This record gives sequence, C-alpha cells and structure tokens, in this order.
Amino acid sequence: MEQRYAKTSKRSTVKSNLEISTSLILARCRCSKISTSRFRAGATVAIVGATGSGKTTLINLIPRIRQTERGMVFIDGVDIQDIPLQVLRSNIGVVEQEPFLFSDLLQNNIAYGVSNANEVEVKDVAHTADLLAQIEEFPDGLETFLGERGQTISGGQKQRTALARAIMIKPKILILDDAFASVDTNTEDTILTRLNEIMEDRTTILISHRISTVKAADLIIVLDDGEIVERGTHEELLARDGIYAGIHEKQLLQEELEAL
Repeated sequence: MEQRYAKTSKRSTVKSNLEISTSLILARCRCSKISTSRFRAGATVAIVGATGSGKTTLINLIPRIRQTERGMVFIDGVDIQDIPLQVLRSNIGVVEQEPFLFSDLLQNNIAYGVSNANEVEVKDVAHTADLLAQIEEFPDGLETFLGERGQTISGGQKQRTALARAIMIKPKILILDDAFASVDTNTEDTILTRLNEIMEDRTTILISHRISTVKAADLIIVLDDGEIVERGTHEELLARDGIYAGIHEKQLLQEELEAL
C-alpha cells in the first residue's frame, strides 16, 4: 500500500498509479484525548458544532492546508504525509463559505484546473450545482465576465460556481465547508440530491450550521472545543438528547418564530 504513493519527483509516474477510494481515518490533532473516526468510501459525513469548535481546522488536515503529525490522517491506510501533495490535492475538491473566484469568464472559473474542458462538461457540473438555469438567463451565458472575486454575481451564485468548479475535477473527496450558507433550503435540497448521484462511490464531508443540511448524512460528528463529543445518525443523536439535539431544538423554534 505504501509503495502506491511512494514519494517521487516524477509527477506522471505518481498519477498513473493513483488509486484512492477515500476510506478516511481522521483524528483531531490538538485533543488531549485522541478520538478517531473512520469514514468509509462513498459515505456522506457531516461535522457540526459551535463557532470555534474546530470544524474547519479538522477538515483542513485532509488536504494538508493545516499540517499535522504523522499517524493522524490516513487515506486507504496510507499516511497522507506519504502521499505527494499534488496527488493528494488533485483528488480533493473544497468549497468554502467565501469562495475565491477569478476576474475571468464564468466558464473559465468553472473549468479552472481542468485542461481541455468542453462546454458540455461545464454545463453538466453547472446543472449539478443548480446554476445552469441562471447562467442561461445571463446575456452572455458562460461567456459572462466575472469581476474581481466574482463581484458581478450574487453570493449564492458564487458558492454554486465554486461547487461546480470542485465537481469538475471529479474529486474522490468533496469537502463542503458551509458551502450552502448563501442559498435557500430548496436549492440546497436540489443540489444535495444531485450530488448524491455523482458522489456515490466517493466521500463527501459537509460542514453546516443547518441541521436540515446534515440530517441525511450517513454519519454526523459533533465537535466541542476541538473534541469529538458525539457521533451517529440524525435519529441516534436526537435520541441521545445532547448537544446535537439542543441545536436541532433551537433551529426548530427559530423556524416557528419566523413563520409567525
């Protein structure tokens, strides 16, 4: 297994032997008590917790944006420190709450990082991100020029453009860090349904403050002050009547108040 990702300066050799099914073993690096979670390939895993609980820090360990010690994060039994950085990151798609877009055509923003991408492929991922219908309403369509950091489109359109770009590389691991914060719940449901179809054999990791976003996940992890304090399905965590159940109850109450 280790030989599969042996360190090498020959990029083409590494790529030709690449096999990642994204069975993940994650451990939080700064916990006083190490807590390990195993994510099977094809699973949707959600991470919830209060602001500052360590959600983004945790997922930043996977593409090595945040460095950790050896023996903390593995992909298919291989320590990520033994996987060449280019190989690792080329198989991980990340969408953040505040995505970075280039001052360029919309099509080029979506196809960034994929050589020889054609219009059909770009439209396919835009459809998955529930963006295609809006693109077709733009006077210049995919040729629409985005200003600096995508200032010519809305926040929700920025997030969906970034999602389409992440999907475009056909990632083995897709990380969505509060990536639906600027879209409504109906749009979010549409996108998640379409993602389930294309991520069937890959791993999706969701971070969200909305319980509605994460409740269908195969596994939900609850962080508190950098430690994994609860884990299970939506139903299991509600029955436990802990932190997750408390968040759920507060959001239900807020929805009821807003409906008045």
